[in-house]
Amino acid sequence: MVIDKSIQTAYVQAIRLAQHFIYIENQYFLGSSFAWSDYKNAGAENLIPMELALKIASKIRAKERFAIYVVIPMWPEGAPTSASVQEVLFWQGLTIQMMYEVIAKELKSMNLENSHPQDYLNFYCLGNREQVPVSDKSSDQTVSMSQKYQRFMIYVHSKGMIVDDEYLILGSANINERSMAGSRDTEIAMGAYQPHHTWGNKKRHPLGQVYGYRMSLWAEHLGLVDDLFKEPEGLDCVQSVNKIAEDNWKRFTAEDFTLLQGHLLKYPVEVDSNGKVSPLPGQETFPDVGGKVLGARTNLPDALTT
Repeated sequence: MVIDKSIQTAYVQAIRLAQHFIYIENQYFLGSSFAWSDYKNAGAENLIPMELALKIASKIRAKERFAIYVVIPMWPEGAPTSASVQEVLFWQGLTIQMMYEVIAKELKSMNLENSHPQDYLNFYCLGNREQVPVSDKSSDQTVSMSQKYQRFMIYVHSKGMIVDDEYLILGSANINERSMAGSRDTEIAMGAYQPHHTWGNKKRHPLGQVYGYRMSLWAEHLGLVDDLFKEPEGLDCVQSVNKIAEDNWKRFTAEDFTLLQGHLLKYPVEVDSNGKVSPLPGQETFPDVGGKVLGARTNLPDALTT
């Protein structure tokens, strides 16, 4: 059997070389099951989530700022109440909690009591509220709840990572075992940078096409361009992005129709200072469509959902 883990290796190498920030969009986000609090033998062994957490931990030890932004779908492909989607969400929840626990442990070891894991790592999803004209609504008597409340998920199908505004990876590979194992799904990816637009060459923040690409994505997702976005590793930037995302989630879930600012939503979980991940109070399931936000274990073979 031919095993080609070059895409996973490229991600890991880029993460290890990162100095300031990482921005990820991916359809799936799970892995490093060897470090989960449970189900360590699930087989989702790709290193990417752990490498991301360890990168932040190393920066905390070095007393340097670093930030990671991860954009994923509200739920992966399929009905959110289905067994397969619930199990994927369950693995995703274990992955996210593992990462936050690594960060929380490092913060405590450095006696940074006033810092929080979400000062460094955050997860988001995309959504929209649209005023659907009455004539466009289903003529069926059972109009969907999404149509009733005029809110809809925007599905994240991209698979890419931007590092320090100087390097990016784009391709077909999800951050899960099927894509990263090297012996299962066939994937393709490319890495790109501009030699004259790197930190090493410029001795300052590069402003080439990778930077422009990331800023255009953020303008679309956040509904504005802000000077804070030029330095994504800064705590002010993290807090600004989180405020927009949190406000958008409140608008998204409100019964009364309110337009969002852009499309970026807080992923609907809360994280405590110890890294424990739980659903938002009173919002254990996704609006309108149901399905537990943190998923549930099923009897499906692990290989189908990792």
